[in-house]
Amino acid sequence: AWSIHKNIITYRLLVFLQPPPGHCFSLELDTTGQLPVRHFRVRVGLECMCWDEQQLGDTLCFLHHRNNKLPRDQYSHLLCTLCTCCYLDMEKIASWVQQLVRSAWLLLPQSHHCQLTLLPSSKSCRFLLTSTSKMNICTDITFAVQQ
Repeated sequence: AWSIHKNIITYRLLVFLQPPPGHCFSLELDTTGQLPVRHFRVRVGLECMCWDEQQLGDTLCFLHHRNNKLPRDQYSHLLCTLCTCCYLDMEKIASWVQQLVRSAWLLLPQSHHCQLTLLPSSKSCRFLLTSTSKMNICTDITFAVQQ
């Protein structure tokens, strides 16, 4: 969605997170066994990839080869960066994306003509681009998972 108010164009983006190979996301049920309407937690679990391992030959199943047979991989590091215990941590995800955007922004030619400001938000990523023409673009990225 997007809107214009005075000299600010606001874009609101919804980004669906996908689990890395060998992992799955599941919404944690409340004590009654129902999905809570708000404030649910997303559990990151292991998923069997034995079929892929047999068919493709270049994949190892995290669930059934947990000992030293698995190489240290980028997915495990990424999950440690984005999770608290075995749950997705939206504050960590927002912080990680902000760091990526800040680093990438410096490499773009537009960075010489516009200023990127990170706006405070703990559960989403908010950025403000201010150009020399004083036209402002605000981007609000919210993260979600599909059931």
